[in-house]
Amino acid sequence: MHSKLTAAALTAVLALAAGAAVAAPHPEWHKGAKIAPADWGRGQQVDYHAHHLSAPPRGYEWREVDGNYVLAAAATGLIAAAIIDSGQ
Repeated sequence: MHSKLTAAALTAVLALAAGAAVAAPHPEWHKGAKIAPADWGRGQQVDYHAHHLSAPPRGYEWREVDGNYVLAAAATGLIAAAIIDSGQ
């Protein structure tokens, strides 16, 4: 009986953890944070006009990473804005 309760509790915890990961993709992407070089590198620069985004300041660019848009400094990765796709 004890092992069944332990297994059920572990299953519930894992399900909640998986749900939290899906509900908040890339929570570290917010103004003032830095985007990881690996994320920056796999992202693609986007045409801000075509995606109805604000014009980036000098030295910044918009990148699309996993369906999310991140405006960050090209030299440092400092994030000025992020639009996170909540549908992931």
